[in-house]
Amino acid sequence: MDNDHEVFKGKTFSDLLSDIYTNSKKKESQINGLIRDLQPMIKNLGDATIIVPLIAEYLDVGVKNDDHLIKMASIVQRAMARTQSAEGKNGSILTEDEKKQLIAVAQAAEDRGQVNG
Repeated sequence: MDNDHEVFKGKTFSDLLSDIYTNSKKKESQINGLIRDLQPMIKNLGDATIIVPLIAEYLDVGVKNDDHLIKMASIVQRAMARTQSAEGKNGSILTEDEKKQLIAVAQAAEDRGQVNG
């Protein structure tokens, strides 16, 4: 499979996979730093009940954003495989269901304001 297939203008499938990996590593570092910074602020149970949900929400947003990128990569990968197997046959790269799924993933990410650029 050709990972240098251009998915978006100036963005290849390889670039998309690299973004997913980089975002994951960056998020891991940010979360560890956030926990390290907030840990001294927790002096009692009341502090923990305020701070821990904030950390959990931050983690959840990051996971959902990565999930959208992974779903998008999966759809693109299937489309690339289908295109390669068709080799010159006329027809759509994506099925109607895949188009709807891609639009839904993009819309969900946009609605959350979590699309990475």
